[in-house]
Amino acid sequence: MQNYSGEVGLQYHLQIRPGDVGRYVILPGDPKRCAKIAKHFENAELVADSREYVTYTGYLDGEKVSVTSTGIGGPSASIAIEELVQCGADTFIRVGTCGGIDLDVKGGDVVVATGSVRMEGTSREYAPIEYPAVSDLEVANALVQSCKDLGQSYHAGVVQSKDAFFGQHDPERMPVSYELLNKWEAWKRMGCKASEMESAALFIAASHLRVRCGAAFLVIGNQERNAAGMDNPIVHDTEIAIKVTVEAIRKLIQADREK
Repeated sequence: MQNYSGEVGLQYHLQIRPGDVGRYVILPGDPKRCAKIAKHFENAELVADSREYVTYTGYLDGEKVSVTSTGIGGPSASIAIEELVQCGADTFIRVGTCGGIDLDVKGGDVVVATGSVRMEGTSREYAPIEYPAVSDLEVANALVQSCKDLGQSYHAGVVQSKDAFFGQHDPERMPVSYELLNKWEAWKRMGCKASEMESAALFIAASHLRVRCGAAFLVIGNQERNAAGMDNPIVHDTEIAIKVTVEAIRKLIQADREK
């Protein structure tokens, strides 16, 4: 590929170089969450701030780790993981927010994605639609164990990845409402846990790049619980999902050292 950065090794979008990041990287969407996550690291320093991509690097249990924001959606998330791999990273956890679908999922819970419905476009430029978007098993298990250790209410299962936020929240006004509504009903019947916007692209890109990737999401609320007249708490504080993710990274570091 042509080098657009003008410098060998400098990544065009993230503006990072080999050595700038650790092998373990947490991937929030919001750039403003990076500083919040970096507070959980030791000796964290800002490495780069470019477009929607903010990167901090520090240490957990003596291991170099990083956090890089990806912005919203699959296209920018896939760019982030591609350029991070070029700089030496090989283990990723997406941490973000989601909306519940299954009625058992409510605001304040954490959803650990074991797989993702590929209802987005980015992953189709990596793999045929028949190829499943699945989390790395070691990463998913570390996230589940972290939820248990922290006493956090959680759900592990398949989530839905979409491209259009308003296609989910206002499907009736869309020209393709017939498709959106019918597929949403299918996800419900299949027991899909939640809806978000990045995991399918990340899982598929990670499979292609031969790296590990998992995802944990704070449930903000559940429109299906609201429609059913059920209690529907609305929660915006992502700190618990961040703590789950940081503890999962610690578990992966320990397990990798024991191999």
